[in-house]
Amino acid sequence: MKKVLGGIEFEIDEEGFIKETEKWNEAVAEDLAKGENAYPMNSDHWEVVHFIRNYYLKYGIAPPVRMVCKQTGFDRKYIYQLFPSGPAIGACKVAGLPKPTGCI
Repeated sequence: MKKVLGGIEFEIDEEGFIKETEKWNEAVAEDLAKGENAYPMNSDHWEVVHFIRNYYLKYGIAPPVRMVCKQTGFDRKYIYQLFPSGPAIGACKVAGLPKPTGCI
């Protein structure tokens, strides 16, 4: 399936995760955030997204939720307010990552 996000055409999976993470940018993130009820994005959204994305680029895996909380200083409840579908689904999708393993 294909979808235009941030003016760029992407291959996406059946759950809306982009398959070409290297084409991601902040305009893409904002379009993805609209589908995750995380729009408009504020500085807290961006802090979570950038942390998750940078961790993924460094280690090849999404960080555990506890690490996201520790590194951002946000508790789990607040992260769910920012990304109602949660850090593993919503925040990772907005950050342009593939669906984390272990998510159902």
